[in-house]
Amino acid sequence: MRNAIRDLRGALGWTQADLAERLDVSRQTVNALETGKYDPSLPLAFRLSRLLARPIEDLFFPDPEDQ
Repeated sequence: MRNAIRDLRGALGWTQADLAERLDVSRQTVNALETGKYDPSLPLAFRLSRLLARPIEDLFFPDPEDQ
């Protein structure tokens, strides 16, 4: 699964550590999310959606290889 977390975080001027603190997760978790090494749990996806003020569908989308 691909995502737009890095771009949206950057547009807000936040570091990975800033986003991690707001989500109450580690910076390593944010890095794993951004690089696609980790797909978030549903509760975490909803927290990201609320925090970034975007629908989940704008944050996560299928990798073309998976279709």
